[in-house]
Amino acid sequence: MSTLRCIASGETESTTSARFRSRAGGLFAVEHDLEALGEGAPDLKARFDARLSELSSPYSSGVWRYHELILPDLPREAIVSLPEGNTPLYRRRGLERFIGLGTLWVKHEGENPTLSFKDRGMTAGVSWAKHVGARRVACASTGDTSAAMAAYAAAAELPAVVLLPHEKVSLEQLAQPICYGAQVLALETDFDGCMGLVQELTESGEIYLLNSMNPFRIEGQKAIGIELLHQLGWHVPDWMVIPVGNAGNISALGKALLELSALGVIDKLPRLVGAQSAAAGPLVKAHTEGYLRHVRVQAQRTVASAIRIGDPVSYDKAVSVTRELGGLFVAATDAEALEAKAAADASGVHVCPNSGVALAAAKQLVSDGTIKRSDSVAIIATAHGAKFSQAAIDYHTGQAGRRRNPPRVLPARIDAVRAALSS
Repeated sequence: MSTLRCIASGETESTTSARFRSRAGGLFAVEHDLEALGEGAPDLKARFDARLSELSSPYSSGVWRYHELILPDLPREAIVSLPEGNTPLYRRRGLERFIGLGTLWVKHEGENPTLSFKDRGMTAGVSWAKHVGARRVACASTGDTSAAMAAYAAAAELPAVVLLPHEKVSLEQLAQPICYGAQVLALETDFDGCMGLVQELTESGEIYLLNSMNPFRIEGQKAIGIELLHQLGWHVPDWMVIPVGNAGNISALGKALLELSALGVIDKLPRLVGAQSAAAGPLVKAHTEGYLRHVRVQAQRTVASAIRIGDPVSYDKAVSVTRELGGLFVAATDAEALEAKAAADASGVHVCPNSGVALAAAKQLVSDGTIKRSDSVAIIATAHGAKFSQAAIDYHTGQAGRRRNPPRVLPARIDAVRAALSS
């Protein structure tokens, strides 16, 4: 049902290959036989609805519920699932007022097993790795990828190797792959440096690469968009906004939308917004310049550390799908991102700083009129705020935050407590 096809040259490759770039240097994408899938399209919605009542793996998963659209050639018994997905779609009036919208949903991917959207990609990537006989897996990471890969590799009983930029990930993110048993190598470079080294490490095929240049991971991440639309009864919002670092997730979301449209599952397409940190915004710069060249930047320090990437691996895929969906890329500063994160947190939806970037980008686009106040918007929150506790503590105990809420230290006396509550 599927093959690998280079997005640049059209070169094809077997899905059993561990080679993820064509001879021309372009990335491969998994291309499904949509015509064959389309023959059962009228039944797909009913099939997906029926699986909502599944209590056991794999179809209790919010990825494998959509098995036919993810990896139809993967046998059911080969699936490695924790399970993942089934993440909530929040709507909070206070957050809508903050952004300036009447209808805003937050799809909270931080409520996956390892607290980020990466679990959706890794259930697909690790399942396929084991299916094709991989004996060891590896990734470079800014934090979330390593946590997810280590967890799924542990479940699959596959040895895992993680390359991290030293002292550039949160302590919570560093702890996860260590706890899951991966071999963690903290390198004195940035993510882009780690990415270059892990590609060298895996080019022989002896170690299986599980970064987002792996097209099977992208297929798992498509389920974010599929599940979101399923939760909305297949009604499509006007806009979808997503944080962008290595650009695999926006590529996956766009691919899912285009395939659902081709299959007739949805009857319209949303516009797509990629949100980047102002400290690491190559795709924003490319958009501003009219995509005249491939832009790379030196990523600077940012509170949105998981998207601190200056040379995204999935750059070409992201540009292609965003342009096809009439979308754009927008930058937000750290201050804007932290204020937006604080607004989401205060509404009871605890998100990461990277998700704050997406919320800030939406607010910016509403303010300048690009997004109409009457439009419906879905934000993809990519990780849980609990993975970035230091950023939250710094915001609330600092002086700049407009929503700062520092703890008050008091003597242990009832009169002091009552005085604090009445002030």
